[in-house]
Amino acid sequence: MDTTKLSIIDCLEIEIEQPSNSVHQALTWSNYKKTNTLKYLISSTPDGIINFISEGFGGRITDKEIVEASNYLNILPPNCDVMADRGFKGIGGLLNKKNCNLIRPPSIQTGIQSTKQEVKESKRIASLQIHIERVIRRLREFAILDKHTCLHHELVPKVDYFITIVCGIVNLQGPLIK
Repeated sequence: MDTTKLSIIDCLEIEIEQPSNSVHQALTWSNYKKTNTLKYLISSTPDGIINFISEGFGGRITDKEIVEASNYLNILPPNCDVMADRGFKGIGGLLNKKNCNLIRPPSIQTGIQSTKQEVKESKRIASLQIHIERVIRRLREFAILDKHTCLHHELVPKVDYFITIVCGIVNLQGPLIK
């Protein structure tokens, strides 16, 4: 794995007020968060620089669907590695079409002991995967993106602007790794 060509992805969900329109309610309902949300695909480099943030999608969208619907696949350079957690089911084929490689922790099978190499690889992946979680934690330090914030419906059309600005500010902060 070449960390100079590595993109670490995850999704960020922001709670919003329940829309009055029943179609919008259904589109923004997140089964994972059990509330109405906007969902963003975010990518960072191993050193914590945010290099992609999607537009907001309704919380109902799956991780695979957001990878497809966002412009993310179009910005990937050939032969890069994309690290994602197990929630991103079915994106391996999408990445293969772009000559990119999906990296995720090896599957754990019940009753089967992992080899030393698998354990070592799992630790290496986890040590890199934590960086996207740290990036998201930094984003959440801003009140508008705090995990306990519920955005008023009038702010929803502006959230894409807010999150883009916050990502830029986070990129200007000091390094994630000390």
